[in-house]
Parts: sequence; structure tokens; C-alpha cells
Amino acid sequence: MTYHTPSEIIVKGIESGKYRMSLPGWNILISGWMAGAYIAMGASLMIIVSTGVASALGAGIAQLLSGFVFPLGLILVVLTGAELFTGDAMLAPFTAFSSHCNWNAVFRLWILSYIGNVIGAVFFACLLTFGVLLQPGHDGMTASTFAVTMVTFASERCSYQGINGAWVCFIKAVAAGWLINLAVLLGICADDAVGKIAGIWFPSMALASTGFEHSITNAALVPAGLLCAPYLTFLQVAQVGPLAGNLGWSTFLMNNLIPATAGNLFGGLVFSGFFLWIVFKKEIIR
Repeated sequence: MTYHTPSEIIVKGIESGKYRMSLPGWNILISGWMAGAYIAMGASLMIIVSTGVASALGAGIAQLLSGFVFPLGLILVVLTGAELFTGDAMLAPFTAFSSHCNWNAVFRLWILSYIGNVIGAVFFACLLTFGVLLQPGHDGMTASTFAVTMVTFASERCSYQGINGAWVCFIKAVAAGWLINLAVLLGICADDAVGKIAGIWFPSMALASTGFEHSITNAALVPAGLLCAPYLTFLQVAQVGPLAGNLGWSTFLMNNLIPATAGNLFGGLVFSGFFLWIVFKKEIIR
């Protein structure tokens, strides 16, 4: 199993960033769309397998199971070369730090990949909602047990209130951005598929199991919850609890998606990107 040193990883990251920023806009959007859908696949599986587990085995086991399956999305992204915004938060600046591109190219990649990610995540959320979470019944569509879990997750994500709530969301997103980029770095460490999967799995598992805020994951799961919410019965709404009152498109945007996106970007850019570049810069440019 081949292992690359940190300085070699940064060099590979620079080359990856140069290639990604040379792509036409439509290519980045399509690749970003695929990455958003892949992240949604792992996130959706996380919701499905954790449903009902907390009441039977405890919250810790439920979180562990969620983390166990969540890495599917990032594994698909890295192994297929799809364009993930939160990964580009680290890889693209490597190229700028080494003076191989200007920051306008970095911003272009961030914007296009983010747009593609959100569209792909929402697209898969629609497939999940109307294919799994909602089931046809005699009186129309009915919400499954999985839909209740999804609405509960979405309600919690929309419940960061005020400046303090936005700050907490931002801090949790910084940690998520740091972890997901460490997963990308470890994925670059190895040349074989098994090594890449093992490297990706542990940091992304930690991200999901600890409940940190990943913007692209939320861009899939919160819309799925919003789409399911109108189909819940009164008893199912009671299962969700009082946080259901915070669920809404505008609250999702303001209370979660914006601070989570900013936090993911900061965590990837500073903690995974800038600090690593500073530490190993001399080895790279000598």
C-alpha cells in the first residue's frame, strides 16, 4: 500500500486544483451536481439506518450507526473525481498559495461547484422523498417512519436562533470543514482504492457521529424534511416535537445554510489548507 508524505499530498493537491480550475464552467457544474447527489446518498442512508435506534439502543449507538454509513458519499466523490465545494475549500487555495493561479479562479471554482452541489443534493432529496419517505395510500401520500426522522433532523437544523445560534452553527461547520478536508487529504495519501476508502472513512465518520454541520449534507436532508412535513399526521408532528415550528425554507437559509457554508469554507481554507501549507511550504518550494 503506497503512502504519500504530507508535502507530497500538497503537491498532488496543487495539481488537482490546477486541473479543476482549468475546466469549463459547465463541466464544474455537472461534476458539482454529481458530488451533491453523492453526498446526499450517504446522508440519506444515515437517516434511514438510524431511525428508531436511539429509543432501542441509546443515542450514542444511533450516532455511531449514522457515522458508519455517512462516508459513502465522500468515498463516491473522491473515487469518481466529482467536484465537492467543501473539498475545493482546501484544494483550490493550495494552487493559489503556490502562485499557480489567481484568487479569481479560486472564487469561480467555489461558486460553480457550490451551485452544482446544492442542485444535485436537492435533486436526490426529491428522489428520496417521493420514492422512500412518502408512500402512496388510499387517501394520497403518507409519511413513513423514516420521514418523521427526516423532519426531526431538518427541524433541528432550522432551530439555530439569533446571533448566538448562527455562531454555534458556524463553529460546528468549521469543525466539519476541517474534518471533511482531512478525509480528502487522507484519500490522497494512498494510491489504491482500499487505502483511499480507509483514509476517507474515519474523519467523515467523526463528522457525522458528532453532529457537526456540513452544508451540502444539509442541502439534501433539510429540503427532504421540508417536502415531507406537509404529509405528517398530528401524531407524527407530536413525535417531532416543538422544534417543528422552526421548520421553513427561510429559516433553513438564514439559520443554517449560510452560517454552515461560511464555516465549512473557513475550516477547509484555514485549518486544512493554510496551516498545512505554512508547515510544509519549505519542503514544497525547495
